[in-house]
This record gives sequence, C-alpha cells and structure tokens, in this order.
Amino acid sequence: MQATKPSADAYARRALARLIQPQPTVDAVGAGLTFYQLFTEDDAALRAEAEAGLLAPAASISPKFFYDALGSRLFEAITDLPEYYPTRTEAAIFSLHAAEIALRVGRGATLIDLGAGNCEKAARLFRTLAPSRYVAIDISADFLRDTLRGLARQHPQLPMVGIGADLCAPLVLPDAVGDGRRVWFYPGSSLGNFTPEEAGAFLSRLHEASAPGDSVLIGIDLIKDAQRLEAAYDDPLGVTAAFNLNVLRNLNRLLGANFDVRDWRHVALYRAEAHRVEMHLEARRDVTVRWGKHARAFAAGERMHTENSVKYDLPSLQAMFADAGFEDLHAWTDVSGDFAVCHASVGR
Repeated sequence: MQATKPSADAYARRALARLIQPQPTVDAVGAGLTFYQLFTEDDAALRAEAEAGLLAPAASISPKFFYDALGSRLFEAITDLPEYYPTRTEAAIFSLHAAEIALRVGRGATLIDLGAGNCEKAARLFRTLAPSRYVAIDISADFLRDTLRGLARQHPQLPMVGIGADLCAPLVLPDAVGDGRRVWFYPGSSLGNFTPEEAGAFLSRLHEASAPGDSVLIGIDLIKDAQRLEAAYDDPLGVTAAFNLNVLRNLNRLLGANFDVRDWRHVALYRAEAHRVEMHLEARRDVTVRWGKHARAFAAGERMHTENSVKYDLPSLQAMFADAGFEDLHAWTDVSGDFAVCHASVGR
C-alpha cells in the first residue's frame, strides 16, 4: 500500500536542476516550516491516465488514486489493524535497534521522508537520528500541510520543509532542503509496490540523486506464509476493502463516471511465484461503467488491478541494493523474520 510509481526522471537531481522552481508557500509555525506545492493537479492529465487504465485490455487503476483525504485516513486505520503487521513490526525494529541504527546512519543529517503520509514513522526517529532538518514529501498536499503544522508545534527547534509532490512525476528538491548529508527514508515497505525491476530502478535514481556520505533507510516486507499475507491485505473489519473501494469514488469525481461501489468487491491474493500480494476490485455482476464519451463493460467476476506488494528475502535485497550502486547493506529484522529495515550508503 501507499504506492508510488516513479517516472524515469524522478529523483535525478542533476537532470532536473534546469526546471523552474516554484514559489514556496511559507507557513509561520514554530521555528520554521516552509511548504512547497510542487504538485498541481492537472485534471486533463489525470483523466487521461485514469481512462488509459480503465480502457486497457486488462483494466487497472493507478494506486496514486487511492490517496485523497479519505484514502489517507483509511490507510492510517489499516496500520492499526491487528492483521496488518508491517507497521508495528517495523516500529519495533526501530525501537529495539535504535542505538545501532543511530551509529550506522549517523546523527544530524537531513531526513527526507518519501511518501510521508502522517509523518509518524519519521517523527519516531527524531530522537534516534537527531536530524538537522526534516523534509516530508507526499502527494496529498493538504493532508501533509496540516500534519506538518502540528508536528512543527511539537518540535519547534527542528526546521521542516513540506513538499506536496507526485512521486510519479519529476521532482525538484527546493533550495530550502540544503546541501548537507541526506538520509532518504522510505518506510512501510512501500518499495514493494514496485515490481522488482522498478524497485531496482528507483534505488538507482536515489543513488544518482545522492552525494558521497548520503544513505538510504528503507523498510521492506519479507516473504512469509501466504495466509498471513492475505489476511494483512483483507482484514475481517473491511477497512482495507473500504480503502480499495474508495478509489472508485475518486474516479467518479475525476471522470464523472458512474461507478457504484456496491457493484464491486475487494480481492487480495498472494501469488507465490512472483512473491507478491495483489489487490483487485472484482465485479459482483455484469456492469457497464460510463464516463464522458467512454464506456467499459465488465463481466461478473472480471477484475481491475489496483496494487502490488512484492515481498523479498535478504539475499535478493543484497543483490538489488548492490546493483543500484549502494554499499555496505545492513538489515535489521524482527525475531520472526517478518520484516527488515535496511540501511545502505553511497560511499565516500
């Protein structure tokens, strides 16, 4: 969950330096919070992307359409579910290994939180890593801005930069981020939302955007029993189902479509051969969805793919980070080996 699919140029700082930087919106909260709105919704482009997915032979919906305000709050609720182990397991790893993580990662860097959401995971590391600056990036700009206002009140001495940005698009880091040592923070196993090839390319772009001394700190879910994995993505309370179905409301708003959430059911399944959980929306009955001049008929049982969550083992992670150019990978895991927190450096 919390998916992102970066373009070929994402995070390539040097390649993107020629782009014009937007004027910041300065939020005078605490000691200093600067918010940059880099992402401006281009309804025409979003409609074109959504239509292309719906009209494809095998229909799909980009996970970016999950995250309106309601979608962001539903994801927060998911992380509190007993079946959804990644959030609490990752938090336990950070807590148990705090001293060692601080020693390896180093204190005083700029902490760049990719897909920050409610910023809670990064905030738990403030004591451990003592960052000199916190940079939070998320597509849900209003949600992020409100979150950072509260966080800045709690940490008035920590300079903060908020960036409302679509990680699918080229991203320029504003000058306020500074040029000091950086730690790219990507928790919650969001890397698993990419295919392995996309994940490797994403890590390579982070490496290209980095300078000597920079590093990555990334949470990654590990391969385990299929029953546990499917339960984590299809909870009995139906919160994950609501999160998945909410994307249809977003498409109705964006396209003027006539999706009826009652016509669809949430499906989560684990494909062992690909080591990934897939989320789909399945038609409960024959249904035709219409928007503008377009229509798409779905037969009962036909599915629209909405998200992947790939699981890894430690040897494959070692190879992927090395192929991307990172050095000295270290992975902390929980006792059961359910989850890994990985740190790797650019080198000096």
